[in-house]
Amino acid sequence: MNGSTPAGGGTGGGSARSGALLPLLATDEEVIAFFAGVADLDAANPADHELEDGVRLASGDRLEQFAQAGTGDAFCFVGEGGEERPVVFVSLDGVAGPLAVGLRELVELCLVAPWWRDAPGRTAEELRAVADDYREDVPDLDRRRERAARALGLDPAALPSEAAALARLAELSRGPDAATCLVVGYDGEPLDPLFEPDRS
Repeated sequence: MNGSTPAGGGTGGGSARSGALLPLLATDEEVIAFFAGVADLDAANPADHELEDGVRLASGDRLEQFAQAGTGDAFCFVGEGGEERPVVFVSLDGVAGPLAVGLRELVELCLVAPWWRDAPGRTAEELRAVADDYREDVPDLDRRRERAARALGLDPAALPSEAAALARLAELSRGPDAATCLVVGYDGEPLDPLFEPDRS
């Protein structure tokens, strides 16, 4: 796995531990408990992660899966390099799009809004209801988030707000990263976007 470079700066403050975040996502118990158990991002056993045949970037750049959801949906780095690379989500349902520029930004998104998959197409009020339901299912969410953040070397108090993280997610779908991160399926047709490009 490429992941030897320090994570890029995300939207939140604090300083990550010296070194890479990806190994901690796969080995630290507190981190795994949150990311695999709460945010549905499992970075353990990367050799077992494999994209469906024919799924690739339209640009021809490298698409490297480094984690997966319980459903088999994939989290992938774009291009060459380390953890500073853009991150794309590829769903088995035929949906794909950029989630972050750098693993640190993805980590922050998952920490503050692990329900981000339910954001597309919802109003702020509807999303608040989704978040409330999520908290009912995971009543110790704040404690688990804080422990995972600290295990990653991040200051929980300096993480972005839920609204800021979700706004950034929508912004990525409208910016230049959307074209760079365009994913096509085995038939050569682009997968549906996470967010429509013209969403406000």
